[in-house]
Amino acid sequence: MAKNIRATIPHVLLMLYLIAILFPFLFVIFSSFKQDNNEIALHPFGLPTNWVFSNYVEAWVNAKIGTYFWNSMYISVLSSAGTIILGAMFAFAVTRMRHRKWSLFLYSLILAGMLIPNNALMLPIYLLVRKLGILDTHLALIVPYVANAIPFTIIILAAFMRSLPGEIEEAAVMDGLRAPGIFAKIVIPLTVPAIVTVFIVNFLGNWNEFLLANYFLSTDKLRTLPVGMVQFRDQYQMNYAQMSAGIVYSVVPVIVIYAILQEKIIEGVTAGGVKG
Repeated sequence: MAKNIRATIPHVLLMLYLIAILFPFLFVIFSSFKQDNNEIALHPFGLPTNWVFSNYVEAWVNAKIGTYFWNSMYISVLSSAGTIILGAMFAFAVTRMRHRKWSLFLYSLILAGMLIPNNALMLPIYLLVRKLGILDTHLALIVPYVANAIPFTIIILAAFMRSLPGEIEEAAVMDGLRAPGIFAKIVIPLTVPAIVTVFIVNFLGNWNEFLLANYFLSTDKLRTLPVGMVQFRDQYQMNYAQMSAGIVYSVVPVIVIYAILQEKIIEGVTAGGVKG
């Protein structure tokens, strides 16, 4: 009996944890279909009396959620892709360099960037962005996003590349491939699970980033979704039903991407754990 209870406890805890995660999400979904703020206040945890689908249309068009959404998508995808390209090339270089000391020095130099808090870099990044003349453009976010994510990306990809069997690359050299060919045709395809995992992590970080987007973009049509959600108010009051619809818009891409790539993410995590 006691053994059965001990076996049941982890399942109960996991169910409670799942409820704690899903409850706020369901609350937002139900609120997004309610009539107005009064209905949300009177029945905060109940189903909508009348399912108002127009909240999504009004949030997308009138509140400019559509513009903010595509700005965030464009910036997040481009930044994550740029980070993967630069990080993968650097990781390949430091894991295949003949000079061990130089490889260790460069690797340590890049990783030292992770020791500096992002908030401490706000002023230097702002001054650099302004000096480059890209302030109040999407490049003002893309360049810092790529730079900030490089150390983490290199850690994951370099660890994965070190675990790849060297015999494959030796065979490729025998077939006449040089370093660029080995990188593009051998290493990258084998590193796809780790690349997908890093891409998702970087995409989430870029998608949810608020501080740089808030200070570096002043033109309304250039703003990202997190900043746009803060501006989500009309002249008189906050429309919580439409705001909930905007929150749903912000969550959907993350869920869709994870649903499509979850197998690669799990493969990357488990492969890194077994080989690393």
